[in-house]
Amino acid sequence: MRKTRLYDRAAGLFGLIRRTPAVVHFWKPVTAIGMLAVWFFTALPDPLFRTTYSTVVTDIDGRLLSARVAGDEQWRFPIPDTLPEKYLTALLMSEDRNFLTHKGVHLPSLARALWENLRAGKVKRGGSTLTMQVIRLSQGNPPRTIPNKIVEIILALRLEVTHSKEDILRLYAAHAPFGSNVVGLESASWRYFGKSSHMLSWAEAATLAVLPNSPGMIYPGRNMEKLLQKRNRLLVLLRESGKISEETCDLSMWEPLPTAPEAIPNLAPHLLTRLVKEGHRGEICRTTLKLPLQQMVKEIVERHRQNLEASSVNNLAVLVLDTRTGSTLAYVGNVGATGKETGEEVDIIPSRRSSGSILKPFLYAMMLDDGLILPGMLVKDVPVEIGNFRPVNYSKAFSGAIPARQALARSLNIPAVLMLRDYGTARFCDRMRSMGMGTLERPASHYGLSVILGGAETRLWELCGMYASLGRMLLTFSKTDGHYRKGDVRAPILLADALEQIKSDPQKELNKPDKLHASSVWLTFEAMKQVARPDEEANWMWFSSMPVIAWKTGTSFGNRDAWAIGVSPGYVVGVWAGNANGEGRPGLTGTTCAAPVLFDVFSRLPRSAWFDTPWDDMVPAVVCRQSGHPAGPNCTDTDTLFIPDVNLQVPPCPYHQLVHLDPSGKFRVNASCVSTFEMVPQSWFVLPPLMEFYYKPLNPFYRSLPPWRPDCQSDAESRPSIEVVYPVDLGEIIIPTDISGKKEKVIFEVAHRLKNSTVYWYLDDSFIGITQGEHKFGLNPAPGWHTLALTDQEGNRTQRRFRIAEPRKGR
Repeated sequence: MRKTRLYDRAAGLFGLIRRTPAVVHFWKPVTAIGMLAVWFFTALPDPLFRTTYSTVVTDIDGRLLSARVAGDEQWRFPIPDTLPEKYLTALLMSEDRNFLTHKGVHLPSLARALWENLRAGKVKRGGSTLTMQVIRLSQGNPPRTIPNKIVEIILALRLEVTHSKEDILRLYAAHAPFGSNVVGLESASWRYFGKSSHMLSWAEAATLAVLPNSPGMIYPGRNMEKLLQKRNRLLVLLRESGKISEETCDLSMWEPLPTAPEAIPNLAPHLLTRLVKEGHRGEICRTTLKLPLQQMVKEIVERHRQNLEASSVNNLAVLVLDTRTGSTLAYVGNVGATGKETGEEVDIIPSRRSSGSILKPFLYAMMLDDGLILPGMLVKDVPVEIGNFRPVNYSKAFSGAIPARQALARSLNIPAVLMLRDYGTARFCDRMRSMGMGTLERPASHYGLSVILGGAETRLWELCGMYASLGRMLLTFSKTDGHYRKGDVRAPILLADALEQIKSDPQKELNKPDKLHASSVWLTFEAMKQVARPDEEANWMWFSSMPVIAWKTGTSFGNRDAWAIGVSPGYVVGVWAGNANGEGRPGLTGTTCAAPVLFDVFSRLPRSAWFDTPWDDMVPAVVCRQSGHPAGPNCTDTDTLFIPDVNLQVPPCPYHQLVHLDPSGKFRVNASCVSTFEMVPQSWFVLPPLMEFYYKPLNPFYRSLPPWRPDCQSDAESRPSIEVVYPVDLGEIIIPTDISGKKEKVIFEVAHRLKNSTVYWYLDDSFIGITQGEHKFGLNPAPGWHTLALTDQEGNRTQRRFRIAEPRKGR
């Protein structure tokens, strides 16, 4: 209601003014002038050019990596920030020598053009300034009529009011036609000369300056003689005006013209597609990549892909990051087999793929960080079955017990699963998400313990970012004298603007780690350094030509994805090999397919000193040399090592026990047969029977406990002498059938501490046989639950419950 009253009052006042005699006489001309002024200031479209542009990707120095045609199939690069001096000089000499002084229209030029056109009876001379040409280009080159020319003049004057001379020149350079489907200076420079406009010679700049005069009739590959004459005339004018020397003019005239358009560089096609999807269509995307490195990596990847093609492995992807900043230096999203439909258009770097065992170093670092393991601590490597999950090592062999750092270096699956069980799947998944693994979108129960072996998906992009974050933590700790930065854990950087922002923003230093202690990361990298290189001799580490890196491989279930990732103080290199369609291949492994590419790339990169040891984050500890645990009272062979300065939860060595021997040292004795004065106490390293069963053949120094002297009664020990290898407790067994359909026997196996021991076998309280030395027994029990009981000659006893599965229907 209030707005209505105000409107009525304003209308009444306007009517009163209009009826005033002094105003009535001038009303119409005032209205006309006002309407003309309104039109003048609103007639210019905003934006002036309603067109689409090519998407352009450059490296950090502005060098072209890839580009895509605009929506109308024209090569039209976005409006440049600057123009090269040579081209500007040639353009103004050719098109508008008074451009810097006029206000959009040059009346003497218009008058001369009008007089010559009247005398010739046709349009012979244009007389348009560059400003007027910009207007004409923005209107789609309308017919050359007097009304259109008048509108063009007025809009040119209007353009000069709100735009600088530099803006007008940039608009012209971006939209001038250069023949065929080439529009704009920068696209013409690349199409005709294969270089940036800022690298043009005088002859090349003059060629592009005269091309827009008649781009439909004269351009490289068409009417070359006329184009040559126009270029040379311009070069003479430049010489006569003192812009270039006579020598430069003569040499420029000798330069040949391009005979046909060249292909636009296409060094990062997958990155270009990714940037378009992320909303950068029609922009000049200045990335953090480096052109020489991108070219080198692409050549390496193509060469290795050709070698892998013989094994039907068709795709490779590589990502290279700067460890210090996280910026992307090379991005090869996929290189596929030429001439085949192998999915080479798929960008593997942001794609979700099965992780294989590439996440194991993070679990190792987390357990170090929480004081749950030490690098040399023995971890189990024996057959296990957890529920329905039965992990196996890639080699199908077992070590019995192995130092944690070696289990990581050898990428053993069983120790990793057992370590994850102790650590907790939910705890691990939460910390991986905090490190940047965005693909862990479901609850930890969905992945289970298989998450450490490839039960989850990851992206090469996120993976490299997480490993770079680990390296950056170490670099920051060393640089800041024992401090951390919260921003060190972050995703990789792709655009130069984001990199400059990170460099300019001060990072707050933290006294405590945001994610992991520097010592935990450093010890993890030290373990990763010990991985044997593929296809090299065992003493590869003695060759100085080998780059020092911490690296890890991974292979997904079904041999569908092969991973390799390496970290140094300077670089992170991530490699994926496989088939984009998910097809697996028997020989597709991280070690054989991805690791050679990794080392080929690293061998071409500059090298730097290794990460500094974070002494300020470490404390000395006395550990048992054999078990790697903190030394217990029975450990006689110890070593002092530096470990993370955390709340250590690893128990003292559980494997050393004090035993009493007879004077000969061949038998164990006790008070039932020998006086205490005759007993010889000795510390003995003893593993549980199942661990010992696999450990002893691989470790010649290992000595089993001596037997009891016959006249002595064995003590009731907490350490068993007999342990079941197979079946696992409460496990389910499916009995296989042979080719005739007859059920085969299941081989049950037992480990005993004594080499020549005798074991008595019972199934469901019924005696079934005896084994000596090697304890294996073939059985074919009926479906259902059973109890296997075993007793040795000394009365040691153990048992195991298992279930035989019902036979499948139809068999």
